[in-house]
Amino acid sequence: MKPLQKTTPWYWALAGALLGLTLSTLIFAPARWLATLVQQASRGQVLLMEARGTVWTGSARVTLTGGAGSQEVATLPGRLDWNLTPALTGARLLLNADCCMQQAWSMRLQPRWNGLQVLLSDARSQWPASLLAGLGTPWNTIQPQGDLHLSTQGLTLVWAAGRLLLTGAAQLDAINLSSHLSTLRPMGSYRFSVQGGTPVTLALTTLQGSLQISGNGQWVGGQLRFNGEASAVPEHQAALSNLLNLIGRRNGARSIIKVG
Repeated sequence: MKPLQKTTPWYWALAGALLGLTLSTLIFAPARWLATLVQQASRGQVLLMEARGTVWTGSARVTLTGGAGSQEVATLPGRLDWNLTPALTGARLLLNADCCMQQAWSMRLQPRWNGLQVLLSDARSQWPASLLAGLGTPWNTIQPQGDLHLSTQGLTLVWAAGRLLLTGAAQLDAINLSSHLSTLRPMGSYRFSVQGGTPVTLALTTLQGSLQISGNGQWVGGQLRFNGEASAVPEHQAALSNLLNLIGRRNGARSIIKVG
């Protein structure tokens, strides 16, 4: 009597091969896949050009555009590096731009019911203001020059049921700003502050300069509401007139800013 031989059904072998192929594809997924995802999610406003590496560890040149059909582009000097590490409760993302960050940004991504929570580490960074021109109107007309200093503290973003909730704070200092619409260089330095809560509050103040800008606003139900005004010191009103016309609705020497 012949002994029984154990055989492996062909479908188990096929399943094993497919599993191995799937894992290999996920592990070595090329960085261009991430570039495509970012482009689609941002509606073409953020592009990862010359992407290298994988979805998990790679680098690219970041380009901002005004979206589909826009001719305005601005590319970050240097490259942006990323490292994405999956975990049981979500993932950890490290971002580092050699041009602009003293240390990498650390983000914890945590899926939630009907949304996503992103916890950002406290960080400071410095960016060229010229990058804003790539976002289209009105920045492509203003063509700002100067430095943007960004800092965050306890910042957490939560997307739930299509709405954005924010806790913590962020501050953006625009230092020594100038524009090709004015011969005055620099025009001034400004601070834009965001404070999380219900609702999220925003504040714009002038740190120093001939162009004086101030305002306050709120982010309510996914809608931005902001009211402010801009004016020039008397001796520089002529040099800043074109810019004041663009910033808002002119009311004598002032420019009224209203959003929402």
